[in-house]
Amino acid sequence: MVIGQPKVTGGPLRLLFIGGTGTISAAAAERAAALGHRLTVLNRGVTTDRPVPEGTEVLQADVRNADDVRRALQGREFDAIADFISFKPEHVRQAIELFTGRTAQYVFISSASAYQKPPARLPILESTPLRNPFWQYSRDKIACEDVLLAEYRDKGFPVTVVRPSHTYDRMRIALLGGWTDIHRMREGLPVIVHGDGTSLWTLTHARDFAVAFVGLLGLPQAIGESYTITSDEALPWDQVYGLFATAAGVPEPALVHVSSETIAAHSPAYGPALLGDRSHSVVFDNSKIKSLVPEYRCDIPFAAGAREIVQWHDEHPGLKRVDQEFMELSDRLVRWARRPI
Repeated sequence: MVIGQPKVTGGPLRLLFIGGTGTISAAAAERAAALGHRLTVLNRGVTTDRPVPEGTEVLQADVRNADDVRRALQGREFDAIADFISFKPEHVRQAIELFTGRTAQYVFISSASAYQKPPARLPILESTPLRNPFWQYSRDKIACEDVLLAEYRDKGFPVTVVRPSHTYDRMRIALLGGWTDIHRMREGLPVIVHGDGTSLWTLTHARDFAVAFVGLLGLPQAIGESYTITSDEALPWDQVYGLFATAAGVPEPALVHVSSETIAAHSPAYGPALLGDRSHSVVFDNSKIKSLVPEYRCDIPFAAGAREIVQWHDEHPGLKRVDQEFMELSDRLVRWARRPI
């Protein structure tokens, strides 16, 4: 295995996905299998609603246990390894130790939330500074990138960094309250929207994302580089809520605007993701990924994605969970917003 020289013969790649059953990784696995690549998935074997594609090799191991991983991968090499579940610097340091010499490309899934918040300019490019003072998750992803890129510069570790933004499938609801917000719409109850509802947000269907992601695998020119992979469709938050309402059969949802700071003050658990990501307009330039994977385009507008999500939940009533704590938070914030001044 020559470090930094993925196989480019055009034949099937030997791929290892660490994870493989999440929103992004499951769609990427489906894409890789459909293209005929030889896919191996390594995870703990926990039951999931997103099963691996038929014909995929599944290795069971705890990725946080280095000896466990070594045993599972003994004598194995791969054209590319995609790591979907490293979130902290210690995770990628272990990955460097485990995978050096075992692969020609290690793909680290970072996050577009790592980009400068608030952004100084739009659209956001790969060259946009990485800085997020609001969200530890994002700072940890930045620290992971720093470790990996230093290893690339110093020792040639074959890293490629991918930064997705809000990526969804039929099981993931983009609203702050998840299904609870759709429940409130259908019950005629007011729904809180952070800010004034006009900040722009980018939602990418996982099937679209997978086209670009799998297209990066095995390309030597991607080594040492970072790539944003998102949709080109940017929607104001009021429209996102409105599309869910339309999909749920609610013609005129009652949207109540509450500042992100106020929501965070009433419920600190929502603060980091709101203040460090959702409250800022994000519009991305995907020219770089399209230059390397020219077949990448987003064919699924969010209007169609919202219909798919609502239909899937209606067909699976067990997923339609109403969070009573969020119900109470919504009622409390609606009263606060409508209080006499």
